[in-house]
Amino acid sequence: MAEIATIARPYAEALFKAAGTDRAALAAQVQALADVAADPQLRSFADNPLVDAEQVFQVLTSVVKCDVSDAAKNLLRTVIDNGRIAALPEIAAQFQALVNASSGVSDATVYSAFEIDQRQLADVVSVLERRFQRKLNASVVVEPQLIGGIRVVVGDEVLDTSVRARLEQMRVALTA
Repeated sequence: MAEIATIARPYAEALFKAAGTDRAALAAQVQALADVAADPQLRSFADNPLVDAEQVFQVLTSVVKCDVSDAAKNLLRTVIDNGRIAALPEIAAQFQALVNASSGVSDATVYSAFEIDQRQLADVVSVLERRFQRKLNASVVVEPQLIGGIRVVVGDEVLDTSVRARLEQMRVALTA
């Protein structure tokens, strides 16, 4: 998908420059628009030659569950006018990466065999921030196959302390 990433980069960078100080709120709005734009039914509606750009814009903004700022609306209009609605999810991802880089924060995905409550997550995040030496925005994904423990992905770094990983290490050691 390098082509979509190449298409999305100028949009994300322009939005980042135009965003000013309220980049985090704008990132949430753009992500909400991207979630709606990723829907296959909306994509087929937008690709219909009988539907004009204003109709697509109205449908998209009416479905989004949050208030959309003028900057996000301008981005959406530009993306629709240029026929790049398929790139909107990638634009949102690249914009979020730019926001994170400017604030020194990284996204972290914590895979756990069980649900993690907010207090436990805060404890885990504080330990992970010391380990990775940066602030983290953590999200939790429940993955029962891990059996126990957690697996953390921060960018291209992986920290796997799950029971499944330990069993795999033991299997490799015993069969070697």
